[in-house]
Amino acid sequence: MYYYPSQPPYFLLILGLFVALTSGFALSGTLKLLVQNWQVNSTENSQTNSAFKKQLPFPFLGITIGICLFVSSGLEIFGFPNILALGIGLPLSLGTCLLVWFQLGSMLTYAERRGMKSLDLDSLS
Repeated sequence: MYYYPSQPPYFLLILGLFVALTSGFALSGTLKLLVQNWQVNSTENSQTNSAFKKQLPFPFLGITIGICLFVSSGLEIFGFPNILALGIGLPLSLGTCLLVWFQLGSMLTYAERRGMKSLDLDSLS
């Protein structure tokens, strides 16, 4: 027997996408400001590290919540029961966002130590 939700969560799907996109734009702006501060203050100091720890987690947390909501609602729309949609969508999106967070942190640390020109992949070819 097929499972059809009586009221699919279309609103939650759109809300999750909206939250993730707006938080992504906020994270992009924060990263641009952080890189501009690095270019202005060419000396390495602890202020950039503390700025990273204080400013970046909030937009990234918004992205994570939006993606969790989007994936879980999408699975529920395609016929998964509520508990199963959350059981699949939550670990999948949290795990992916956690891996992206660690990669972002390592790339920013690498760029802080070696400079932004070390990340230019176009000059390798």
